[in-house]
Amino acid sequence: MSAAVPHPRTHAEPTPREDRGGRRSVAAALLLGAAGAALVLLSGGRTWSEGTAADVAQASAVQHASGQDVTALPGALAIVGLAALVAVFAVRRAGRLVVAGLLALSGAGVVASAVTALSDTAALEEKAAKASGLTRAGVEGVTHTAWPWVAVAGGVLLLLAGLLALRHGRDWPAMSGRYERDGASRPRPRTAPDPDRPEELWKALDRGEDPTGGPGR
Repeated sequence: MSAAVPHPRTHAEPTPREDRGGRRSVAAALLLGAAGAALVLLSGGRTWSEGTAADVAQASAVQHASGQDVTALPGALAIVGLAALVAVFAVRRAGRLVVAGLLALSGAGVVASAVTALSDTAALEEKAAKASGLTRAGVEGVTHTAWPWVAVAGGVLLLLAGLLALRHGRDWPAMSGRYERDGASRPRPRTAPDPDRPEELWKALDRGEDPTGGPGR
């Protein structure tokens, strides 16, 4: 009597280890992306740089510039990244790779724009000019807070979420898949024709149904 040959596992069936790894990567991407976007948006409303107007006595008070004053790009990219993070689960195949790439690029753009803003004093100079009533005013003693680096950290988290989506996104479930399967497998119920309305009886006969309740053609 020959021994039973085990049925080979198909490539379409993930192993329990792969299934657990897919769930962990989904959770990690969601956590990294949401935390990264939150850090970037939070830092945008905080003070990024400080300085005093140069050679203008009446405007010697310290001027402050927030992240939004310096550059609005990190905040805009964080919103794009957050939208891409949600859209990853709404698309499939090539579309998922495109959206995951957009998520990663959003994070990289946040990092680049926040680092570039560290050397930008235009916002402080504009505030100093308004305080002094002059067209232009220089600033001196410029210092930066830790908030630009918080934005950089948020951008790194968005970038990591995008890289996770690029690496493991093909194994993640799609948001609409369950509803599509349920809708396809569940036939739409048909109401019985009203015997007092002859036109409904004729329509039922045209569809091959028995308006009396018996089996159709």
